[in-house]
Amino acid sequence: MSYRQNQQKSPAKRFLFIFGFVRIAFFFVLGLLILFTDFIPFHVEHTYRMIFGAVLILYALLRGYGEYTSNRN
Repeated sequence: MSYRQNQQKSPAKRFLFIFGFVRIAFFFVLGLLILFTDFIPFHVEHTYRMIFGAVLILYALLRGYGEYTSNRN
């Protein structure tokens, strides 16, 4: 085991890691809900709803990639 694997994160870094993961999960699930259900309480055309849901999922994936690359260091 290397030194980096034994080193513990501070409580602030641990909180930010968990908070980032929750935000990623939130945007991903919200995108899925918008894509596959009538989750939005007002009328939006089907095309725009699909685009908005896809953008939210793409945003969550990009945030996830950013979190992954920043936590590798």
